[in-house]
Amino acid sequence: MNKKEKKNLHPIMTFMIMIGITIILSGVLHLLEVGQEVYNINSTTLEYSRSLIQVENLFSLDGLIYIFSETVSNFVNFAPLSSLIILLIGFGVMEKSGFLETCVIFATKKMKKNLVTFFIIFLSIIASLMGDISYIIMLPLSALIFKYGKRNPLIGIVASFAGLTCGSGLSFIFTSVDSSLLSLSLLSARVIDIGYRMASISGVFIMSVAVLLITELLTSLTEKVIAPKFKKMDLEEEEEMQELSSKQKRGLFYAGIASSIYVIIFLYNIIPGLPFSGNLLDNSQILYVDKLFSYNSFFANGFVFIVTIFFIILGSFYGIGAKTIKNQQELVDTLGHSLDGIGKTLVLIFFASLFISVFKKSNIGIVMVAYLGNLFRNLSFQGLPLILLLFFLSGICTLLLPGSVNKWAILSPVVIPVFMNAGITPEFTQIVFRFGESVTMGLTPIMAYFVIYLAILNKYNQQEKSISILEAIKFQSSYALVTFFALGGLIILWYLIGLPLGINGVTVL
Repeated sequence: MNKKEKKNLHPIMTFMIMIGITIILSGVLHLLEVGQEVYNINSTTLEYSRSLIQVENLFSLDGLIYIFSETVSNFVNFAPLSSLIILLIGFGVMEKSGFLETCVIFATKKMKKNLVTFFIIFLSIIASLMGDISYIIMLPLSALIFKYGKRNPLIGIVASFAGLTCGSGLSFIFTSVDSSLLSLSLLSARVIDIGYRMASISGVFIMSVAVLLITELLTSLTEKVIAPKFKKMDLEEEEEMQELSSKQKRGLFYAGIASSIYVIIFLYNIIPGLPFSGNLLDNSQILYVDKLFSYNSFFANGFVFIVTIFFIILGSFYGIGAKTIKNQQELVDTLGHSLDGIGKTLVLIFFASLFISVFKKSNIGIVMVAYLGNLFRNLSFQGLPLILLLFFLSGICTLLLPGSVNKWAILSPVVIPVFMNAGITPEFTQIVFRFGESVTMGLTPIMAYFVIYLAILNKYNQQEKSISILEAIKFQSSYALVTFFALGGLIILWYLIGLPLGINGVTVL
């Protein structure tokens, strides 16, 4: 066991090695003139255009200049960094005031362990509605729920990340990502059928089944396989809370009243059509989900701060009512509680942001995805083999290019026409793509929020040595395998029986 531990590289060292490999590999591939044509569709004329994307050489003077000149700005603008720091302020107030501990212990003391796990995973899956910010909220929250539930917080972190990634392509609620993907699919479909239409609820049936199926399977896997691995790291037993004290009840009452007022004001400002309402929406958009999550939406741009204020209200008003916060100095101290000892996390995020920026700049991921996508143009497969090939392809491409919209922008102009000519609808094609990327989303450190998962794992790690990147991926490998068979089987079953995908959603043309 000791020999094996010595082989585990610290995550920072691993990121440094991957940065070096990416730089050298980009130089070699550029020297070999490796590149691929990417197909684009003109939205007006519906005609194809092609652009050549080549691997960019970072093993050169220009490449090194880019790395040295852009590293600081890439780190500062790294989305997970600012979101994590801001949200941790809110988590600190809730934790230090005792609000989280009181709520979690009282709410879960009579619940079975697997029911808490089921709730965490289900919530993580449907949290995709919030976008990438769901990683920042759910991972620390799950850790604290398990901690105060007298279980190892690592179990909660691993299970929540599995729900977030294996459920990244699953949602019976139409999200902003779904809207962007639907637009790309529809554009590609109209190359074949200019009058083709797709509805936002065309996949609601199969998605609903997938969400419930994956939640149940991941819960069972967590309790039977993953949790026993952390048995030796269980927290010490604490006295069980029997009943809430009068101070705790008063604290919850204050927090409930204050947070309810805040939520009512907030909800009113995302409801269109009422007097002085809809102030947080981008009213230039047509679909409501786009009004919420477009780049110009006040809601989307300020969501992190909105949630942080909500957390601060919950924690501070609870503290005032429960007398755990007695003055302004204690309130200020709670604001920085979760930021204590964050130095190692910042260093880890720095090297992760550098690796991701270097990999993106090299174009290696885009070129490989384009190459795999272009293979479809010359395929003679039909039916189930074609469907399963896309399922595999989507999973492989996600390892290299995790972003759903960027990936589908490359694949859809090639894949959708091929599937339509094979008699398979764009709706089902997009679902196969989404299911495929769910399998491997949690296995790639190129995904920006993987480093948040890694950082929070190490924050609650009780062992002397840090959890390595390979160990973090290994925790997710069982979830990925289960998701692969579950979603793959669901695709096969739906296609063979010919069940409706959703309302006005069919599998074959």
